[in-house]
Amino acid sequence: MSLPASIVAMLNTQNIHFEIPTTEATTTNMTLVPSGNRVCAVRSMLVQDSQGKVQLLFPADAMVDLDALLRQTGRSLEGLPIGDINQIMDTEGLTAIPAIPGWQGLPTIIDDSLMKKDIVWLESGAGRYLELNQTDFANIVAKSERKQFAVSLPNLTDDTAKDEAQILDSVKRFTQKRIQQRLDETLELPPLPETAQRIIRLRADPEADISDLANIVELDPSLAAQVVSWAASPYYSAPGKIKSVHDAIVRVLGFDMVLNLALGLSMSRSMTNAVLSKKQIADYWRGAAYTAAVVEGLVTSIPREHRPSFGMAYLSGLLNNFGYMVMAEVFPPYFNTINRMSNANPHVPTSLVEHHLLGVTGNQIGAWLLDNWNMPSEVVTALRQQNNPHYHGEHCKYSKLLFIAQNLLAKAGFGDNLGIDLPESIYADLHLDMETASIAIENILESGEDLDALAEKMRG
Repeated sequence: MSLPASIVAMLNTQNIHFEIPTTEATTTNMTLVPSGNRVCAVRSMLVQDSQGKVQLLFPADAMVDLDALLRQTGRSLEGLPIGDINQIMDTEGLTAIPAIPGWQGLPTIIDDSLMKKDIVWLESGAGRYLELNQTDFANIVAKSERKQFAVSLPNLTDDTAKDEAQILDSVKRFTQKRIQQRLDETLELPPLPETAQRIIRLRADPEADISDLANIVELDPSLAAQVVSWAASPYYSAPGKIKSVHDAIVRVLGFDMVLNLALGLSMSRSMTNAVLSKKQIADYWRGAAYTAAVVEGLVTSIPREHRPSFGMAYLSGLLNNFGYMVMAEVFPPYFNTINRMSNANPHVPTSLVEHHLLGVTGNQIGAWLLDNWNMPSEVVTALRQQNNPHYHGEHCKYSKLLFIAQNLLAKAGFGDNLGIDLPESIYADLHLDMETASIAIENILESGEDLDALAEKMRG
């Protein structure tokens, strides 16, 4: 992609000498960074307070520490809403906020670590980097403030063996309970709801039929109403009126879909949501509905001989952000801090912010809890490894489906992250065609109004 005319004009006005590097970039923690300690890719992010917007420049393999900025500047800066960032990029025809000091006349704060690199690669905003030596870079940032606000991205492991000890350590550090306790006592999480327990037992019964599932769901009137209204949604265009759970199963959704939908809905009720705002709860269910729909579209695009279980994939999509609710339940005093820092770092998954602040991620806690609730290992793995595209262990197809679905949604402007361009290799791992996947996401987003209505029904 060539550089936008506005960027070229700005570079010329500031008399910036640059080159377009030809060296291949490598993917680390989902962030493009050049290889070598002497070279540093530079990312730009926008934050704001009552005084106005500020541009931040920092290493691409780092994230912004808002508390460090507060201590050093006295300003309580917050990340711009992702919708505002996407609107700015769309208006300017950009794929990222350019890492060019003073872009759009904004005051710029740079992380001091950038001054220690021989060569810097500035994100151009058009999918290319601009290479500058340190002398030229120092000249163009001479009028910018220099602070120390960037923190390195943590390295997340795919090893689940140490999850329980890691969770316990974090809980001990961030709660008032300092004595050694069993993990389930320390977390003080409610047990799996009875309806969910019955559905899990039903799943394990090879003789289970439609009537067994309908009977379980109908024992919970609220859940039954949600399932019926889901089947009656314009999204499924079912002929005639859906009058019962049995109708929903036989005529519209099918056994697997209703089983997994009911399981996902009933499980999420185990959380009190005491610290979540109405908007956060609404966003959670909207994310669940859209991710499940995209996963559904992706699975149907995979050749049958390579296709993973539709039911397991759909349930994984529905519960993809279950760790978010669990984090709110376990660490309520720190939940707002996680959200503030996540909003300022939409270029990285929230799990990296969680690990930086608490030493554990919502994915780890959510997966641990599901495992203790005897949920299928496919779903446990999907939630635990969903931000790790390099995971190739058992059930990796499900975690990669979530990874692709979430990034496709993010690239389309959905959710709170910017997303990245995915390599063809991750599609190839699933025997999925990249173009077909793009068509699938377009079809899903065209049904946005119907999916929003479904998300509202899921909230109950």
